[in-house]
This record gives sequence, structure tokens and C-alpha cells, in this order.
Amino acid sequence: MLRAFASGSLFGESFGASEPWVVALHGWGRSHADFSLVLGAPVREGEGSEREEGPELDAVAIDLPGFGATPPPPEPWGSEQYAHAVSPLLEQCAPKVVLLGHSFGGKVAVRLADARPDRVAAVVLSGTPLFLPEGRARRAPAGYRAVRALARAGIVGEERLERARRRHGSPDYRAASGVMRGVLVRTLQERYEGSLGRISCPVELVWGEQDEEVRVEVARRAAAVLADARVVCVPGVGHMTPRDAPRALRDALERHRP
Repeated sequence: MLRAFASGSLFGESFGASEPWVVALHGWGRSHADFSLVLGAPVREGEGSEREEGPELDAVAIDLPGFGATPPPPEPWGSEQYAHAVSPLLEQCAPKVVLLGHSFGGKVAVRLADARPDRVAAVVLSGTPLFLPEGRARRAPAGYRAVRALARAGIVGEERLERARRRHGSPDYRAASGVMRGVLVRTLQERYEGSLGRISCPVELVWGEQDEEVRVEVARRAAAVLADARVVCVPGVGHMTPRDAPRALRDALERHRP
């Protein structure tokens, strides 16, 4: 059931019957619903989504601003602003929480763990793009650069420029609009090495071995920066670990149960 959190600024779902000790943050274009198999009653492995008898985790999974039921931010936020927006939710949780962040939500979890070490006991990250691509950045196609130059000169209008953006942009970029497109562009340019280096609590990096969006090498590179890190590589799984490897994520959370 959808609930309001943080004085009505965030929406999501709560699990369990006691004070939440897990806060789950979803990926780009997703919602809190991604974590139902992780936080709900355990799933019997190898038999689809059939539930076993057992308790839910005491947890909260939210819709980050601009996704699901939570309204978008007033301007293009970076991950630090997202972490600031999520921070009040911690006052509704256990004194120390475990942050679970998938993909974009992992970026927010890293910033939140950096900003609130007093309230974060551990972090579980999965499929999180924590580093800028190595080497020279990919240059925009010549056709798009030409249209962009014409737009700057006032020769073509916004409609023609938008068609070029949609033709040459990534699927996430094409699907985003307005302020959320600005959020995407801003967060793609961010660096996280500083935050990773300041996190002293345990961090588990649970990655799909076949993740083509954020390769497992990113997890290993992050582990080299973190003070206390563990890499778990899940065979046969791609980017959508909350859906395809819920047991691996749940096991990582349980290892840090208060």
C-alpha cells in the first residue's frame, strides 16, 4: 500500500511490522515496486515467484523524486540534493539503517551514507554507475552537433533540436523530459570517488555477472576505494538484480541486520 513519508514529500511502501532498518532506493525510471521480492516474504528459489512462509524485512522502499508517485524536484537536482531530500526519512526509521541502492538509487545511497554516517550502519549497492567512463568521452554524432550549432545561431527552432535529441540520445534521455532530463544529464557527469573514500561503514557490492549496463569491474574498482567492502558477483544475472537476484540482495541486507 502506498504511503507518504518525510512529511509528505516522498511516497513509497513499508514492509514488516516494526521500525524500519532498511531503506531501499530504486534505479532510473523505476519505482519502489522493484524491491517487493527483496523486502517481502522470501521467495522459494527455482520456483518462480511463489512465496515461502516467513516474515518481511522491516523496511521502507520509496519513489525517488520524479519517479512513481513522488513529484519531480523543482529544478535539475544532483545526487547530493536527492540525498538531502531522502535524509528526513531516516528520522522515521531505526537509529541505524542499511541503505539498499540499485543503479541510480545507489548514487543517492552513496551520497546519503557520506552525509549521514551517524544514521547509516551499512550500504548495499547493485549495478550503480559510480565512475565516469575511462578514456576520452564519446563525442556526439556530427549530425546532432550540426543541429545544435544551428540552434545556438537561431537558424533552427526548439522543435527541430528536440527531434535531433530524441534521435541521437540514449533511451533514458529520450524517455526523460523537462526537469528530469536535466537531472539525468547532471548526474551522469558527477564523480563519486570522494564520497566513496569517506564512507567508513561496511559496503556490499552485489552485481550481476552479466550486467552490460554497469559491468562488474565497476564494483571491483569501487571496492578498492572503500574502507570496508565486499563484492558479490551473481552468476547468470544482468542489471536488474532486484528482480532477478532478490535472494542475493536480501542475504546482503541480513548480514547487517541490527
